[in-house]
Amino acid sequence: MTIGIGFMNLTVNPLIAAAVFGATIVTDAVYVFFTAAVASRHRFRAANWSAVWYLLAAFAVINYTGNPVYVVFAALGSWVGAFLSVTWLNREQPEIAPVRPGPP
Repeated sequence: MTIGIGFMNLTVNPLIAAAVFGATIVTDAVYVFFTAAVASRHRFRAANWSAVWYLLAAFAVINYTGNPVYVVFAALGSWVGAFLSVTWLNREQPEIAPVRPGPP
């Protein structure tokens, strides 16, 4: 009986890294829109966003499960996607100026 220990492939293909990064940007943006649709109780919109979310997440998971280095690109893409999509959702809401306390 032979017991072997496999080594992980830690080389990075820049094209796959960029694809995982881009896929997770879009995945997180879709997740934010899904959450907004659920919070607004829009059933059809939430169901559509949910389906798109899972399709995009599957691409990223399939690509980085063979190489754990791609998790870093997925995490970076996730951060960028959430940041940009929440920024886009807040585009119509003006910044609220802080209220300065006046004399009593």
